[in-house]
Amino acid sequence: MPFSSLQLHPKLLRSIQDRGFLRPTPIQAEAIPPGLAGKDVLACAMTGSGKTAAFLLPILHQILLEPRRATRALVLTPTRELAAQIFDDLKGFAKHTPITSAAIFGGVGMGPQETAFRRKVDVLIATPGRLLDHLQYDYAQLDSVEHFVLDEADRMLDMGFLPDVKRIIHRLPRKRQTLFFSATMPEPIVALTRELLHSPVRIQLQRRAAPADGITQAVYPVPQELKSTLLVKLLERGDLKEALVFTRTKHRADRLTRTLVRAGIVAERIHGNRSQAQRTAALAGFKAGRFRVLVATDIAARGIDVEALGHVVNFDVPKVPEDYIHRVGRTARAEAKGEAFTFVAPEERGELRGIERAVGKQLPKVMVPDFDYTAKPEGKLEVPIGERIAAIRARKAEDRARAKVNADRRAANVLAGAVPVRRGSRASHSRHRGGGSGAR
Repeated sequence: MPFSSLQLHPKLLRSIQDRGFLRPTPIQAEAIPPGLAGKDVLACAMTGSGKTAAFLLPILHQILLEPRRATRALVLTPTRELAAQIFDDLKGFAKHTPITSAAIFGGVGMGPQETAFRRKVDVLIATPGRLLDHLQYDYAQLDSVEHFVLDEADRMLDMGFLPDVKRIIHRLPRKRQTLFFSATMPEPIVALTRELLHSPVRIQLQRRAAPADGITQAVYPVPQELKSTLLVKLLERGDLKEALVFTRTKHRADRLTRTLVRAGIVAERIHGNRSQAQRTAALAGFKAGRFRVLVATDIAARGIDVEALGHVVNFDVPKVPEDYIHRVGRTARAEAKGEAFTFVAPEERGELRGIERAVGKQLPKVMVPDFDYTAKPEGKLEVPIGERIAAIRARKAEDRARAKVNADRRAANVLAGAVPVRRGSRASHSRHRGGGSGAR
């Protein structure tokens, strides 16, 4: 079925053609028609299914049919990277239209975002925290919103945004179209759908969330301390031409990136402690091919959309199966092909069993023939948190001891009269005149 059969506005069809999209993905084919009809939509869509176009295209179509100067649509999404990705997609689809838009997220100045509110751009793509920052002021109004999208609803729940989402919803008009997308449907999300949606068209709700069919999955058993060595080996062998690598913590992401760079592999990292400018530059460099490896924590798992990404590596096994699905969903997007490798240390076998139950099959295990699984590691990838805290406390104790020594030395100098009396002081002036007040 071609896109032209969906009866989208000709200007949107032209943009779709420019982007090389030939036919809609299943979620697009199912969600766009009710979206065009103004109906509420509840979609349980797996990561990488093409859902961004599934909610953007019907909204843009309706705005084009009745243009007017007002903020007509709000897309709420959990992370900066995902907001930026949706914003880029929207600009691509709106290329041949007068539709205006803005991305509202933290880590950058509020000034240009305030201007977007005052200009009443047609579509806002926002993260909850920064949007609430703006909603404290009179210029930020959502009373003209006709179309509301809640994207990655389950991730909102995971990140603790549900109270913020509800506060934002209370600022929206009651009469609106709501498009609700989530990769999984835990009970709190199901309860939220009952509050938000009116007779929604339900799509894929009963389908168990699973990685896309085009993803080849494999497990690499390896001792924890040799994971970085194995990753370097696979990159040097050419088994991985480029890779998005997920670690458990920000500290491990930093240490792994430094290890890769020392091995001559061009790599960068992206996580919550990096500034927005650094995160944007890292992602842009990876997309452009300047970085062969991008190391990320789960904050980026649903905000990275790289065309034809061949490999995702779970350097650390995620604690819950849903995170595994979201991570590996960064490859094989829009029915493409990709590979997902998971490095599993002996202590992570329990998490692996949970993932295998979730995906409904045992994942094949791969041993690299010329890799020494008994080698002595060069060093620890991650210093245990207890050791890090102890080292910080030791440094602070040394600083306090040095400060005390310096303070004692200064006090001793004063007592010994080492601090000279300034010439011209009241005391010296009195002595020069032959004494104190009694000499007068």
